[in-house]
Amino acid sequence: MNALQDITQILDFIVEVEKLKAVLRKTRPVGLDRYENSAEHSWHVCLAALMLREFANKDIDIDKVIRMLLIHDLGEIDAGDQIVYAEHTESRYQEERAGVMRVLAILPGNMAEEYLALWEEFEAGESAESRYARAIDRVPPLLHNLYGGGHSWKENNISRTRVLELNSRIALGSELLWQVLQEQLEQAAADGLLR
Repeated sequence: MNALQDITQILDFIVEVEKLKAVLRKTRPVGLDRYENSAEHSWHVCLAALMLREFANKDIDIDKVIRMLLIHDLGEIDAGDQIVYAEHTESRYQEERAGVMRVLAILPGNMAEEYLALWEEFEAGESAESRYARAIDRVPPLLHNLYGGGHSWKENNISRTRVLELNSRIALGSELLWQVLQEQLEQAAADGLLR
């Protein structure tokens, strides 16, 4: 292994993932009129995961969770963002996976395999870490809507039933977190933020 070559490849990877900053999501950060980008989302979910870790249903390796969350949206560099309420098809999964593989292939040695395995674990949602990471991944978009007048729910005609149904998976990672958010979502519905 040539250390200088490895460093060069890692720097190339770091430059490539800058493209995530150009991928616009479907929600606006609290208090802003612009849409969030996927890089901001990755940072936000990592911080949320760290702060809420004691409320995970099971003991988790927070380092592993953060690594999952840092790479979970890399496929959007090629595939773009898709609102979570859209139908998730096998072709969409394959498109994102291909994007993740392309970006990770820039890395030296076996690094790509390590991070692809983390991405696949996140997608499968079967381990305690992936269930928690997937739960936390839902939190910022909910907060954006709860504190932003329900903007993306209204713009995309998302119903109360659909919001509750899809986000109930938060309970798989943190039942207590889901309890708090579910109450906030019910209040949002009562306040007219959800149809």
